[in-house]
Amino acid sequence: MTELFENERMGEDRQSSKGNQLKWKSGHLWHKADYTGYEGLAEYMVSSLLGYSNLGEEEYIVYRTEEIRYRQTVYQGCVSEDFMPDGCQLITLERLFLNCYGESLNRRIYSLADIKDRVRFLVEQTERLTGLKDFGIYMSKMLTLDAFFLNEDRHTHNMAVIQDEAGGFHYCPFFDHGAALLADTTMDFPLTADVEACMQNVKAKTFCRDFDEQLDAAEELYGYHIHFSFDRKDIVGLLEKEPYYPKKIKERVEWVLTEQRRKYSYLFYSGV
Repeated sequence: MTELFENERMGEDRQSSKGNQLKWKSGHLWHKADYTGYEGLAEYMVSSLLGYSNLGEEEYIVYRTEEIRYRQTVYQGCVSEDFMPDGCQLITLERLFLNCYGESLNRRIYSLADIKDRVRFLVEQTERLTGLKDFGIYMSKMLTLDAFFLNEDRHTHNMAVIQDEAGGFHYCPFFDHGAALLADTTMDFPLTADVEACMQNVKAKTFCRDFDEQLDAAEELYGYHIHFSFDRKDIVGLLEKEPYYPKKIKERVEWVLTEQRRKYSYLFYSGV
């Protein structure tokens, strides 16, 4: 168990539609406590399964689950390495656009009627403001991950780039998957609810409310760039190794991932 203290607790500078988790910075590690359900398990499973993809190790953050003692309470949650280089800062796309144009990126996106126009606008504006190349490929990867893992909290306050001391911009590794895999058991997806119905009801937030519509738009514009190579045995193995979460939750996560693997079979290498 990890014991954390008041002086290690961090404020929240990125907004979430689900509220703000307890977070701590202890040395080079970030710790997050579960807030609405099993966020820690979701972070662990998503990042572990990215190890079965064609993403490079530098493209995503790895999480492991843990128990956290803070004051007199024990929380379940997760821990990850701090990926920010010294002197750098994380800049959300919402903040970047607001600082430059004095208006909300999210509102500007949704002023456009066509979903492909929304995706193209965000990509072109980000490239213009940061100088980053191939941001469309990055966005296609992100939307693939969010659709596959059902991450319902990906909005313009929850997408970011890294700015260095000289003012240059760099890609941010993929992180923050705590709202994936129907992890919110407190408000939207209680464990007593039908899992299939929950999967049908989960909504995206980036460019529209339908994961597949926004993914289709990104793939048409920029292609698809992620492939997976895991099977049900790998899913079960990862869940069995996890020491803290109960069987009922793990069974639901297994069911969701198995169904998503079937639905998005085109993302898997042939023969797997």
